[in-house]
Amino acid sequence: MSTAVDSPHFVRANQVEALPPPNLTRGPIAWARENLFSGPFNTLLTLVVLYLLYVSIPPLVEFLFIDAVWTGTGREACRAETAGREVGACWAFIWDKINYFTYGSYPADERWRVDTFFVLLAIGVVWLLWLRAPRRDLGAIYFFWLFPVASYIVLTGGNADFGAGFWTGFLIFGALLIGLFTLIAALLKTSIRPALLIGGGIVAVIGITLALVDFDWGLQNVPTSLWGGILVTLLVATVGIVFSLPFGVLLALGRRSKLPIVRMASVIFIEFVRGVPLITVLIMANTMLPLFLPGDITVDRLLRPLIGTAFFASAYMAEVVRGGLQAIPKGQYEGAMSLGLSYPQMMVFIVLPQALRIVIPGIVNTFIGLFKDTSLVAIVGIFDLIKTIEASRIDPEWAAPTISYTGYAFAAFFYFIFCWSMSRYSLGVERRLAAGQKR
Repeated sequence: MSTAVDSPHFVRANQVEALPPPNLTRGPIAWARENLFSGPFNTLLTLVVLYLLYVSIPPLVEFLFIDAVWTGTGREACRAETAGREVGACWAFIWDKINYFTYGSYPADERWRVDTFFVLLAIGVVWLLWLRAPRRDLGAIYFFWLFPVASYIVLTGGNADFGAGFWTGFLIFGALLIGLFTLIAALLKTSIRPALLIGGGIVAVIGITLALVDFDWGLQNVPTSLWGGILVTLLVATVGIVFSLPFGVLLALGRRSKLPIVRMASVIFIEFVRGVPLITVLIMANTMLPLFLPGDITVDRLLRPLIGTAFFASAYMAEVVRGGLQAIPKGQYEGAMSLGLSYPQMMVFIVLPQALRIVIPGIVNTFIGLFKDTSLVAIVGIFDLIKTIEASRIDPEWAAPTISYTGYAFAAFFYFIFCWSMSRYSLGVERRLAAGQKR
């Protein structure tokens, strides 16, 4: 009688590869079934969207590219009766007016200064946003201080000519500012020496900045009334973004402060600015801001909407940051205090980095909205990109039916590229910062 031990055994010599899963569980067909046709309602929506794409995309592509006019020197090239065919977008109009769309009425022989501004802006953006860039701390100093000062000097020519009376007033202002920091430190029962250093540092930075813009650099003065186009659009957006984030953080911290005066002032500012549309803020900055200043002091027409845009964006940014601060668990505050960290150290090293990481989508959404809202400065007479397009489309030399559509299509491409780039960058930062949170 044979046993199990005596029975023959067979051992496979080669390993057999596992069979792939069925096609219905992977690949594009499975993805379509799961995301586009998962149910009757989802299937109906998919069919409706596909029909709308079928109806809208082919005519749009035909107008923008297939039937478009790419070369020409006048309206005859973009009129159907002279071209002898169906005419779509008149890109020849864009190429002919591209300098005006970029520089506005900036003097032609001085446009190298605008190009320098674009280069300085690109350096600051790459240095600050490239996560592997060396010494990003210096990049922050460059972007938030040196770049604005250099841009002002390059674009306007410097030589602000403040006068001796202005510098006397600045010294008085500096003394008052240092005294205010000392008073706040005394009220908070903290060390006065750091407050003096912070106040003195701020006064020194402001003084150096004013001295640089007051110096005669030998450049021709170009008034802001000649600026326009993409230059103004990027300038307004950059100023709004640069000032909205730090001021928004300060307003958010002020709204959560235990000092009643600071909290009340922050709440009043935030709620008042958020309670009115941006158009109202721009009109008030353009017409009412000079009324609050002495009669011998005037505010530049471009500076007024810059101030209004910065204040408006700061109020919205404050609420975004406040949401992130409220999402931080109480244990993070208690842990930071148990380590003996002061309130500024706790906020800078523990709380704010976590809060800003949480609200990255909200911050980028505010930036994108601000970038698109820069077109509203045209209402107060500032020649941004949209205003230059509107001024160019009535040029008799380019009187053709498709000129207006082409100009606005060019503006749409411009805004889409910048907004889409900001959105993709924010998604990349989110994935990088959330890598340690995945389980």
